[in-house]
Amino acid sequence: MATVCNMGAEVGATTSLFPFSSGHIPYLEATHRDAIAMEATAIADSPDRRNLLKADNGAEYDRVITLDLSALEPHINGPFTPDLSTPISSFPDVVKTNSWPETFDAGLIGSCTNSSYQDMTRAENLVKQASAAGLQPKANFYITPGSEQIRATLESSKTLDTFTSAGGTVLANACGPCIGQWNRVDGPAKGTTNAIFSSYNRNFRGRNDGNPSTMNFLASPELVTAFSYAG
Repeated sequence: MATVCNMGAEVGATTSLFPFSSGHIPYLEATHRDAIAMEATAIADSPDRRNLLKADNGAEYDRVITLDLSALEPHINGPFTPDLSTPISSFPDVVKTNSWPETFDAGLIGSCTNSSYQDMTRAENLVKQASAAGLQPKANFYITPGSEQIRATLESSKTLDTFTSAGGTVLANACGPCIGQWNRVDGPAKGTTNAIFSSYNRNFRGRNDGNPSTMNFLASPELVTAFSYAG
């Protein structure tokens, strides 16, 4: 839900909302916001006209789009705009058609959009499988925790150790390369065409490393991790 709301602005939405549900309560409690959980629950249990945490009854919309997430194929977005979306099954052909680089130099996961504990542990699971098979990342692999709480949790669960032992580099828990705070020493000279993959939410020209020729393709943390091993 957080990712959908975060990316809503990229497709022209001024606001993205999800109704409150019981699924929010464990998260709020686990993040020490019990009082908010109680208040939200009280509002959600109020009569319809007082429940501000769901859509109004009888609300009308200009357009209703229904997505079957169980049938949605993973997509890769970019380069240079988040709304250029390609199904993963079509991506090899699209790369050749557009003469995009067929290899890439860096895979970056995390930042505010995709660094929940669940995101990071799913990526960790892939890294463990790859390590068990004797594989090492072929591209430089970077991990950006989205907050100090996430970083500390990943440290205590040894998730960060899994990444670093596999050759990954843990960056500061800040915006980092997503807003150009990346002292990139691994990549090509400025002006040289190259590609990177990230699970960030922005990929505009020159945004990540100051190189307007760097193509940043956006994907889920799991895809970015897998591609980092494929190179």
